[in-house]
Amino acid sequence: MNSTREAQAEENRQGGEVSVVLSGCAKGDAGTVFDVLRAAFATDRASVDVPQDVTGKRPTAWVATVDVAEKRVVSGSVELGAPVTVDVQGGYWAVERLRQGLAGAFAVRVVGTVSGDQEEEVRLRLASK
Repeated sequence: MNSTREAQAEENRQGGEVSVVLSGCAKGDAGTVFDVLRAAFATDRASVDVPQDVTGKRPTAWVATVDVAEKRVVSGSVELGAPVTVDVQGGYWAVERLRQGLAGAFAVRVVGTVSGDQEEEVRLRLASK
């Protein structure tokens, strides 16, 4: 039988990816959040992949997949024009590690969670510190 430490180590190896969705915010703030994520972790969004406005009156969502297996230190707070809502989904360890990484740059508040057997979905509210 696996110990808790062994089970967590296995989750760390297999559950390091987190889906991140930003919506209802200015493209500049979305770009700032993605810049911080890119500084803290590996992500599928290149630095040249900046959020763009969509024509028309449709809701816009910007998406990234973040690999939290290797965490880099983000030092110093980062300014946002307005608070940003971020929906993240992944394994429990991975989501918590992503939240901690964002907390290096922003004031982070958990505003909702949905838990499953192996994954959770968490809504975060980011604001300037």
